[in-house]
Amino acid sequence: MFRNNEPTGVRVNTRSGPGTIPFTGPEWWVAGVFLLAALLLQSEVLHYFTFRGAQLSIALVVIVWYAVRADFLRAGACGFIAGILEDALSAQTGAAWTISSTFTALFASMLSRWLFADSPPAAAAVVFAATLLRRMIFWIVMALQGYPPGYARLHFHQALWEALLNAVFMVVAMIVARQLEDRREERRSR
Repeated sequence: MFRNNEPTGVRVNTRSGPGTIPFTGPEWWVAGVFLLAALLLQSEVLHYFTFRGAQLSIALVVIVWYAVRADFLRAGACGFIAGILEDALSAQTGAAWTISSTFTALFASMLSRWLFADSPPAAAAVVFAATLLRRMIFWIVMALQGYPPGYARLHFHQALWEALLNAVFMVVAMIVARQLEDRREERRSR
């Protein structure tokens, strides 16, 4: 992906053969700032606000936001770093967040090849599916690490509500971001 430390683009397959398009994803530092803010909010504040046992996962929304706009390797790296940070902040999860976040970022990056990342319904669907996938992988890894089995229905119910919360948050965040961008464009045009 890099030649002489310059991005060359993302390889895509077209009808006329393979080609490249320039990388248009967010900068690393922007994703990093959002991820750190999300993890701080998630670990310090959001656990007080639960709905039917589910908690909003802003970190997952940031992972998916970056992954749908980045290429496969950058998405995987973002998920890996986010997972390591979540495992560092969590007690007794081992590598469950690292593994599940990495695979979820790769999944979201693959899905983004077939949809428009700027479409709120498409982004909400990706976040919903990514939440369920992340939770499934998380609990599989926890079971492999010796977590006692049981409560599968409870965890699935919680994952469904979390997926809904994350999807709604993604749509609201996209609408707010578009409104802020439109206002910024209006100020520039004056």
